[in-house]
Amino acid sequence: MLSRRGSAGVLVLALFALVGPSLAGQSAAPALPTTLSNADFWALSTGMSEPGGFFRSENLVSNEHTYQYVIPALQQAARPGGVYLGVAPDQNFTYMAAVQPRLAFILDVRRGNLLQHLMYKAVFELSRDRADFVSRLFSKARPAGLTTKSSVLELFSAYARVGGSEALYKRNAAAIKNHLVATRGIPLSDEDWAHLESIYFSFFIEGPAVRYTSGPGNPRGFRGSRFPTYQEMIVQTDYEGVPRSYLATEGNFRLIKGLHARNLIVPVVGNFAGPKALRSIGRYLRARAATVSTYYVSNVEQYLFQDRLFDAFARNVAVLPVDGRSTFVRSVSNRFGYSGGMTWDDGRASALYPIAQFVRDHELGLLTSYYDLNSRSR
Repeated sequence: MLSRRGSAGVLVLALFALVGPSLAGQSAAPALPTTLSNADFWALSTGMSEPGGFFRSENLVSNEHTYQYVIPALQQAARPGGVYLGVAPDQNFTYMAAVQPRLAFILDVRRGNLLQHLMYKAVFELSRDRADFVSRLFSKARPAGLTTKSSVLELFSAYARVGGSEALYKRNAAAIKNHLVATRGIPLSDEDWAHLESIYFSFFIEGPAVRYTSGPGNPRGFRGSRFPTYQEMIVQTDYEGVPRSYLATEGNFRLIKGLHARNLIVPVVGNFAGPKALRSIGRYLRARAATVSTYYVSNVEQYLFQDRLFDAFARNVAVLPVDGRSTFVRSVSNRFGYSGGMTWDDGRASALYPIAQFVRDHELGLLTSYYDLNSRSR
């Protein structure tokens, strides 16, 4: 006569005999990586990328002055620990600090944006704290008295009294190249390095006053515009006056530095409406049962409508794994029907839009113009 333990064992074996064959060929989905090797990081970047494309400006710095206003609502909407997608330069780091992703992809049609993110990667990894980061980014000697408790205003006030150093710039540029090529094993071509160094030189020569469209090859007529500077963007606050940039606190800085150190911010070259890049990201995430938490798109959709590529973008978004809390962050204009939120003096504001709702709205034929898109953002 079987004991209770023996009976339970027989029952388990019987159940396994019934379901075992159907499970035998299945394997658990791989989890999102907690770190990527240097080889895997570069393989993801290059393997997902499309050929580089053209955009109207270099975009070394964002021009979305009120980009932090939306952060409290974003933190309520988006789930921490998901996957972050974004476009353009370093404003992504501020949104990452807010939503705390496990992995991030920065997708931009410009190869120069990939190179700029590699520059930031090296600067973050080589810097021990925020003051060191600012010193290295602008090639300015670190002022005395700055600590990890210094406010972002104190940080930039101190650096305003320090000029850039050409000797320091040369040492820093050499250290960035050595870190990317020798330490990280990224095979930068001579052309890539020349482009990356020209971006880094813009930060040196213009300092914290570097702004949108500043950089090599851009129309000089844009340089005197009222676009905010890097410093103005970084010391900006949310609507309640709370500073939330990635340099606002040492904790924010260390979160981004940690993601970079583990190779978890992956820059990709690709058109939002292209046939490969965004779909490759979607397949990678689905294979790992991962979900997009936040997708910062700036105002790229405005140009996609102009170029008759919006539908292709929407179909690409439909393959991304999302849930009810997955959220778009976009820059919208009150000239195109947006009336909610706060705007800067160019009439733009940041707004949120649930990604699952976006997919449904597109399938229902409700997004036929940029006006439609903006009017549904909040």
